Amino acid sequence: MKILITGNMGYIGPSVVKQLRASYPKATLVGLDSGFFAHCLTNAQTLPETRVDEQIFMDVRKIPNEILKGVDAIIYLAAISNDVMGQINEELTMDINCHAAVRLAEQAKKAGVKSFVFASSCSVYGFAEEGAKIESSGLNPLTAYARSKVLAEEKLKSLADKRFLVTCFRFATACGMSERLRLDLVLNDFVAGAVVSKKISILSDGTPWRPLIHIKDMARAMDWGISRKADTGGVFLVINAGSNEWNYQVKDLAQAVAKEISGVEVTINKNAAPDKRSYRVDFGLFKKLAGGYQPTISLQEAVKGLKEGFQAMRFQDTDYRNSSYIRLKVLTGLRNQGLLDPSLCWNQK
Repeated sequence: MKILITGNMGYIGPSVVKQLRASYPKATLVGLDSGFFAHCLTNAQTLPETRVDEQIFMDVRKIPNEILKGVDAIIYLAAISNDVMGQINEELTMDINCHAAVRLAEQAKKAGVKSFVFASSCSVYGFAEEGAKIESSGLNPLTAYARSKVLAEEKLKSLADKRFLVTCFRFATACGMSERLRLDLVLNDFVAGAVVSKKISILSDGTPWRPLIHIKDMARAMDWGISRKADTGGVFLVINAGSNEWNYQVKDLAQAVAKEISGVEVTINKNAAPDKRSYRVDFGLFKKLAGGYQPTISLQEAVKGLKEGFQAMRFQDTDYRNSSYIRLKVLTGLRNQGLLDPSLCWNQK
């Protein structure tokens, strides 16, 4: 078996590769990544890419057909995943998150690839007050990132058939310790603040709902995605990935962190403009179809893992929201140095 993972050098990629290596020890794992965040290692005992059989440094918008020779399954993680970046350049976000994914799926189908897994997002539900959303609920994407995921799902659907299964996971918000940690995610941000300053600053009024999922459980879901058969969910499947127990209001996440890390002060921005990104999600279909791949990590375990990870790193950066652990800061830094052009292609100098 040969599996191609695009975007494997990001936040989620190392966990996905670990999961696949454990499930398919004899498989050929190929990573493909532009390398933007290759240097953003966090207490990694070894370079995560040593777990793949081949690492390709390449723009996902420019993948030649020969890369797909002999590939059985593809996991598409590559994305511009920051809402602020989407505001700066929505066309670029759409190109990488949607058009490149669909183009690769078209190439993959012609090459005989059997399974295509796409990392979508629960953010496609946007602002939703009336109960937990199921897969057939109306969509209300409020950001360029969410809109790119909606369009990608629509276009990928037309490619699916009995010989080319497509699975789109609408993931809850990611969290948890990684060998390439991101701190522009709500729970990770809260634990960082608690560790370095004994303070958690909620930028919103704390009321928005967020479903969460640990990155190790995301990896388990994608493992199921590449192995599932058409009689489990059909040739094209859009599915919410997470657990009903992990639907939290932002203020409750902060309190959970404060409970795990003593002496932490939680502050809420009472003057914040309403955050319309608020949604609860029903994960019943995922529980029904992927019974053996359900999330196993609790919120308490996720917080503890982050705390221990920060301690092992000797993390002390009180200005972490302007650090290399914030993806937007990395991309803008590379552009300001002239290493990336405006379309996020490496300048070959």
